[in-house]
Amino acid sequence: MAKASDLKRGMVIDINGVPHIVKHIDVKSPSSRGANTLYKIRFNNLQTGQKLDESLKGDDFFKDVDLVRAKVQFSYIDGENYIFMNSEDYSQYTLGRDELDDQTEFLIEGLEGIVALLIDDTILGIELPSSVNLEILETPPAIKGATASGRTKTARLSTGVEIQVPEYLETGEIIKVNTETRKFMSRA
Repeated sequence: MAKASDLKRGMVIDINGVPHIVKHIDVKSPSSRGANTLYKIRFNNLQTGQKLDESLKGDDFFKDVDLVRAKVQFSYIDGENYIFMNSEDYSQYTLGRDELDDQTEFLIEGLEGIVALLIDDTILGIELPSSVNLEILETPPAIKGATASGRTKTARLSTGVEIQVPEYLETGEIIKVNTETRKFMSRA
């Protein structure tokens, strides 16, 4: 049993008999004495993909889901389906584009460090590594002397996602991107 105050992003819990993954947690601490800390949590239903927003007290309990976390590698795209291969026994799992939601923006062929969430050998979803290395395909030209300024510009990366990067970066460079915040971290 997990308390709402112990929940972390990526944990899977049981809500009304259906597995849900914790996507976002917002903690609200009221200023009045004796008031309980509230946790606004966004869950995703792992079977239907629907979002569920809940406001909970810290001592609300949830039942844990018995699932297996397997290391997988992204193999290839087959139409609307994304194929992942188990790193240990080489079995393959398929997830549709709609089941992956916005995670497709960070999937590149051969990407390792992905964790598949499995119940009875059925894949429910994936957890991406904390960062991925992507190439800048298109960005305005670098500005001379821009290394000291904190200004940014838009860059389109090899997977099609657009993020803000520092002005000194150029087309063709490989950068490290945080998959959770969707922000530039450093050069790779």
